[in-house]
Amino acid sequence: MTAETNKDEMVVCPSCGSDACYKNEMTKDINSYTCFGCGFLTNDAMKEGFNFDEYETNMPQLYVDLKKIDSEDRIWYPMTINVKEKGVVFAYGTSKDNWQWTGIKNRELTEEEQKELVNKGITYKSDASTMKHFGNDFIEALDYINYFN
Repeated sequence: MTAETNKDEMVVCPSCGSDACYKNEMTKDINSYTCFGCGFLTNDAMKEGFNFDEYETNMPQLYVDLKKIDSEDRIWYPMTINVKEKGVVFAYGTSKDNWQWTGIKNRELTEEEQKELVNKGITYKSDASTMKHFGNDFIEALDYINYFN
């Protein structure tokens, strides 16, 4: 996109009311919304008529169960944030009534691990011993993996 067509701004989240929602113009008629307040995302095309069956095919069932609708009939899904050098933040739980934001830090591979994975281009991996839960506080989970640094 050129600078003339790409309009990015922070807006009040249409789903949760947070002031930490990033709105990005994808096309003239479609904006995407990524909310760091609630941890959910959508775009203007994700309304009735969108192929949700195909979109949800590879999605964890929890994410499908957690989807929500805003006043403009857009469907919102939880995000997964994965930063190679830092870690991953994701929705974790057994149901839409029993879940929370979770962070796991990544670590560099040991020399031995690097030898095993040399042809795969992998240099970091999740360290399950660092898993920590944050309730509904998406920002705290991001902070835990040093997302903002």
